[in-house]
Amino acid sequence: MTRITASIPEIRDVDAGHAFERVAAESAPVVIRGLASTWPLVQKGLESSAELSRYLLGFYQDTPVTAFVSESDIGGRLFYTDELADTNFRQIKTTLGSVLDRIRQHESDPAPPTVYMGSAALDHFLPGLSTGNSLPLGGIKATVRIWIGNRTTVAAHYDVLDNIACVCAGRRRFTLFPPDQLANLYVGPIDFTPAGQSVSLVDLDQPDFDRYPRFAEALQHAQSAVLEPGDAIFIPSMWWHHVEALESLNILINHWWRDVPAHMGPPGDALLHAILNIRDLPAAQRRAWQGIFEHYVFEPGSQTADHIPRHRRGALGEIDDDTARRMRALLRNNLNR
Repeated sequence: MTRITASIPEIRDVDAGHAFERVAAESAPVVIRGLASTWPLVQKGLESSAELSRYLLGFYQDTPVTAFVSESDIGGRLFYTDELADTNFRQIKTTLGSVLDRIRQHESDPAPPTVYMGSAALDHFLPGLSTGNSLPLGGIKATVRIWIGNRTTVAAHYDVLDNIACVCAGRRRFTLFPPDQLANLYVGPIDFTPAGQSVSLVDLDQPDFDRYPRFAEALQHAQSAVLEPGDAIFIPSMWWHHVEALESLNILINHWWRDVPAHMGPPGDALLHAILNIRDLPAAQRRAWQGIFEHYVFEPGSQTADHIPRHRRGALGEIDDDTARRMRALLRNNLNR
């Protein structure tokens, strides 16, 4: 394991009812020790894996789940095959009971086949479990999801959403990199990913510095922490995070949210559109468009639209639902030409 010298800052004694409010003031990751320690799910996990499974299945109503599985030892690393020809696992539709059975069958195996059920909407797959086993949302519009697996590793990736993730069973090691380390992480394809998000191609356990020399600089900015059952971590939007589940059974419940107007869509759509329509322009034209984006998107100010009558500013003014609908209609028409 690559040694990370910097630890993620920690706080304690945070009231679960004020967790979102507490992290709102944070601009960087923070570990929240004991935030979920009283949850019944955490307590069942501390009793035994069998008791934990019985508790989970008490809420399950046979809704099919998607699991990532390997038939051989991949070291738990959900990744690509050689030269990114394919993923090193397959997706199956199954049941929660089957997922838990697969994990239990290899509980004592030092190199078990990988089993991973990720990002399952909690209220859809386990209705009722969120009562007492998730953070009070208050006015926050969050999506709450559950992740279940054995010893797995997910390569460094970012999420657009802010995230409070609570470890409910097992232990997890989080290694985080700030957004400005993008170029040093050697990120893989954006349109062929292991699980939806682009990932770093560097193996954190055994980094190949000959092939990925800039990763040495990324490590200088890395922070790491191991979370125990009941601990939580706040991962701000766009921070890269490499996650290792360290026990034979690991469960995490996370809360994703965006504090933005409802009309805003995924920023990644704009990235794809820009790659398609701007990246391969002649250099002079790219520089011109870079200036246009700075002017209208990244550094808007009074010089952007104050000289236009307010009723004619359209997309350059305040965006409400009607303006957003008109803009989407224009985009659809342009894309369909």
